[in-house]
Amino acid sequence: MKILFVASECVPFSKTGGLADVVGALPKCLAGRGHEVSVVLPRYRKTPAGPVLLRNLSIPVGEELHFADIQDGRAQEGVRYFFVDYPPYFDRDGLYVDGGADYPDNAQRFALFARAALELMKRTGVPELIHCHDWQSALVPVVPVVFTVHNLGYQGLFPRQTLAALGLPESLFTMEALEFYGQVNLLKGGLVFADFVSTVSRKYAQEIQTEEYGHGLDGVIRQRAATVTGIVNGVDYSEWSPETDKFLAANYSADKLDGKRACKKDLLEQFRLPATDLKKPLVGIVSRFATQKGFDLIAEVADELMENDLKVVALGTGEPEFEKLFRELAERFPKKFAVRIAYDNALAHKIEGGSDIFLMPSRYEPCGLNQIYSLKYGTVPVVRATGGLDDTIEPFDARTGRGTGFKFGEYAGEALLDCLEQAVHVYGRNPEAWRRLMENGMRKDFSWNTSAADYERLYQRVVKGAPPR
Repeated sequence: MKILFVASECVPFSKTGGLADVVGALPKCLAGRGHEVSVVLPRYRKTPAGPVLLRNLSIPVGEELHFADIQDGRAQEGVRYFFVDYPPYFDRDGLYVDGGADYPDNAQRFALFARAALELMKRTGVPELIHCHDWQSALVPVVPVVFTVHNLGYQGLFPRQTLAALGLPESLFTMEALEFYGQVNLLKGGLVFADFVSTVSRKYAQEIQTEEYGHGLDGVIRQRAATVTGIVNGVDYSEWSPETDKFLAANYSADKLDGKRACKKDLLEQFRLPATDLKKPLVGIVSRFATQKGFDLIAEVADELMENDLKVVALGTGEPEFEKLFRELAERFPKKFAVRIAYDNALAHKIEGGSDIFLMPSRYEPCGLNQIYSLKYGTVPVVRATGGLDDTIEPFDARTGRGTGFKFGEYAGEALLDCLEQAVHVYGRNPEAWRRLMENGMRKDFSWNTSAADYERLYQRVVKGAPPR
């Protein structure tokens, strides 16, 4: 098939989260399976410039006419990349946010992006199928479209007058279309008008149809339940594998784990924690510091957590209250807790390789990738049983030796603490069981081929006009 991906970010060109990893990996996998795949992206400040393919495209946004270029990102690993180059909208420090606040013209920015993608199609040929991702691409659907929701918590909400500013008719401001409690909701438009809707795990596809996880759109999604499916994200093992990872102090595998000790020592040194006793469990966190990620649970039980004989290292940036929480813990427990407030890809790899346990206590998690990376690195996940965390982690059973991690269900600090203490107990008291647990995870296969085959089947249904089922 001829497939066009439309997304607001993609590694290695731009990234704020897991969306970029998916759009960086899935098209390449599909191209390797024989499909003709292209990706159109905004050209942000940090995206390298390429030759201009189409110059001064006329893009109407509301009553204004803008002139954007399409740059040719050329082909990489069988995938053709195009960039919408419009410096007034995209030549900025951040992708969506400046100083913690959304850019006030985000609606106009991504409306222009969506219209530019349509103009590109007019000139390069309309694909058989478009695969759109999140609210930033939600205005695209015109031909058969799969619309993927990576996180329902981010919806693209704007004032009612935004319709006119985008050149959209007032008739779309209804409960059946874009209206959402007096605002315009672009993600809702994608849900309503796309042919099929996908999410990034089976459990999350179920959860977003409930009031607890639906963020006000659960009714809309339930109405489309027959067209909603969940496909777990894959991971790129060419980048995330302890056998080849260039950022690790030593490489290792499920059959030869010796190198993990060197990685642990290196990680402790990176965070300036005592590296004299490597027998104590080391817990790693790599995350956006956001309420969604469950860090309020850590705040609930911080003192009890630090009473355990363990060390914790954390990497990320985000909401000020959680940055402050982690800084205070590092000040209070300098020999047991360390934090780096930053985005640091090399250090993220070191945390995956050097930690014994990886903690993800999310309030909700559409898919999650770090728990899957952790499996490959023999870093045992401790997670809350929600969304993709529930789909990808099997609870450890000491009697049978089966399982890949530890899970808790109740969203409460005590539940998190109990679950983490279970993991610490097995780590300290039963080395043989712990090694089995590590090996179980390391032999799991979450490569993109499995997910790509699921997407292929979905694409074929959409292109053939198959009825919902």
